[in-house]
Amino acid sequence: MSAGEDARGGVPALVRTAAIAVAAGLGVLAVALVAGGAAAEQIIPGIATAGTLTRWGLPVSRTAMDVASALTIGTLLAAAVLLPLETRRGKAAGAGTGTLSKDAIGYLRAASWLAAGWAAAAAATLVFTVSDVLGQPVGQVITGSELSSYVGSLEQGTALMIVVLLAVVVALLARTTATPAAAIGLLAMAAVALLPAPLTGHSASSANHAIAVTGVALHVAAVAPWVGGLGVLVAHALLRRERLPVMAERFSRMALWCYIVVGASGMMNVVARMPDPAELVTTNYGRLALAKIVAFAALGWFGWWHRERTVPALQERGPRAARARAFARLAGVEAAVMAGTMGLAVALASTAPPAPTGTESAVRTLLGYEMPPPITAGRLATLWWFDLFFAALAAVLAGVYLAGVVRLRRRGDSWPLWRTVFWLVGVLSIVLATQTGVARYASILFSVHMAQHMTLNMLTPIFLVVGAPITLALRALKPARIRGDRGPREWLTALLHSRYSAFIAHPATATIIFVASTFALYFTPLFQSLMQNHLGHIGMTVHFLLAGFLFFWVLLGVDPAPKRLPYPGRLLLLFVTMPFHAFFGIALMNLGKPIAEGWYNAVDPPWGTTLLQDQHTGGAIAWAFGEIPTFIVLIVLAVQWYSDDQRQARRMDRRADRAAKAGAAAGVPAEDDELAAYNARLAKLAERDRIAEEGGGARPGGGT
Repeated sequence: MSAGEDARGGVPALVRTAAIAVAAGLGVLAVALVAGGAAAEQIIPGIATAGTLTRWGLPVSRTAMDVASALTIGTLLAAAVLLPLETRRGKAAGAGTGTLSKDAIGYLRAASWLAAGWAAAAAATLVFTVSDVLGQPVGQVITGSELSSYVGSLEQGTALMIVVLLAVVVALLARTTATPAAAIGLLAMAAVALLPAPLTGHSASSANHAIAVTGVALHVAAVAPWVGGLGVLVAHALLRRERLPVMAERFSRMALWCYIVVGASGMMNVVARMPDPAELVTTNYGRLALAKIVAFAALGWFGWWHRERTVPALQERGPRAARARAFARLAGVEAAVMAGTMGLAVALASTAPPAPTGTESAVRTLLGYEMPPPITAGRLATLWWFDLFFAALAAVLAGVYLAGVVRLRRRGDSWPLWRTVFWLVGVLSIVLATQTGVARYASILFSVHMAQHMTLNMLTPIFLVVGAPITLALRALKPARIRGDRGPREWLTALLHSRYSAFIAHPATATIIFVASTFALYFTPLFQSLMQNHLGHIGMTVHFLLAGFLFFWVLLGVDPAPKRLPYPGRLLLLFVTMPFHAFFGIALMNLGKPIAEGWYNAVDPPWGTTLLQDQHTGGAIAWAFGEIPTFIVLIVLAVQWYSDDQRQARRMDRRADRAAKAGAAAGVPAEDDELAAYNARLAKLAERDRIAEEGGGARPGGGT
């Protein structure tokens, strides 16, 4: 039987498995909506209702949107990561020589259709959401002008419109994409399109929205590749295509991390919405959450069984078709359980969480915590505030770096201890700037915010850059095991040699981003908009960190980079750039009107100074802070310059020794050696100058 006939023979099994999964998802969704009360019509006198179509159509369209988005991510993931690249004929394997296989191209084309379905489901969700919010039937919403006004005025409408646009772009580009880099780019774009819709739901309005928003973002980012990857893996097995063992092994490693992230973020979401554990059994929302926890545990058992039994069995010798069918049967059941869990998750999102007990102040609604007491140095150090995003970021940065160091040590290679210390100091500075009392007061006092900004933008990146993370990654990561394929090491190398890196890491580009973004942020309405949204605040803080890392990466030049500046050029760049931060501080100190006045008036502490005086203090901090990183960078550059000169001298000495030995072995006189001849010429010129001076006025270096 040919490969094409073998694949066609698996189509009926694929259709049956898909039908079972759809039935499981919709069935669990319907039961959960009824059990949770979301399907019951809420009749309030004087307020119109949207009707039965909207009440059921909204969760169904959300489920379709979630499934289509996950499958889009899964097919792109299969094309770019799970399936190995193929080596070009007639060329040796190396970085950048791999091409997408025929199956990978097929998954890219499938991603185009799935992304189109994703866009359609998001558009339907938008229509049903407008109908639900306004209490108008769907037909009236479509024919009226409410839809266009809703998209521009409410966050949920804007978020869904962004999803539609990004999904359409993915659908169009996936039809013509045929390179590994383009596939990775589409995967990144699809991952971005996952986030807007869930981040404007219950998480953004919960009492502890700082944890809830980050928890939902991590949850969605881990669920989509897990669900989509499993769906594609089941289809690949049922269609009896090649490379199933490789795909299953790679997916199994990824799924384990996805499972951990989903479990941790899901627990954070439950705690953020239900601080009282008793609400798990006393409220409809809690009971649905408990059912989801049980389903999550069942999926964990499936994953364990795959890692222990089915995935190793795929590597064994024997009839390939029989092993693939055994894997597909278990994975198909797992896919049905996962579809049911997704239906349960949509029903949970459609059910109102328990109302917070007691009265909530306006400040707590904006910040996620009550107004802190008057600021002191002790409270800045002891009044800790847990920020899930930056806590997770610090844990990942420290954990991955130390894992790389441990791998080198186990392999017998050395890694400088002082580089590890620098990296950990940088990670510690992130923790101190985002988890201590500094994080609490930074949202209500501009002066503390500016100290946090300067630390993350101008101090933390220096320690991280000197830690040489890219060099460590290139040494610790293993090359791809399959000829011509790209693993993490090959992808990192390709990124470093890409035109994007050459542009973004150009000294002029890095300097403009480092300097201009600060002025563009604080002297436009953008700063107030970002402060009013927790996700925007995270994005702003991450930008500070990345912009600083990029600039000091170019300036210090520890890791491999597309363009290296000579040391005099680095000093010039440092002394040209740093005065701009001083100018920025002086501009803040001379402001006559407060920045982000609406935000700071809303969270104005009763014990604080005036807004303008506090912002003048922030300007003074910005003006004075630049001396600290300048001094540190000068020390680092001096050490690097001296070490580089020493290496150059040792290299020249070794070359001279090798040349002398080679000349002696060949019977060549020492004066015929290039270096010896050069030294002899210098000595002859010096002797001529001495004779000329003793001759009383003879022109040095002149003829006789």
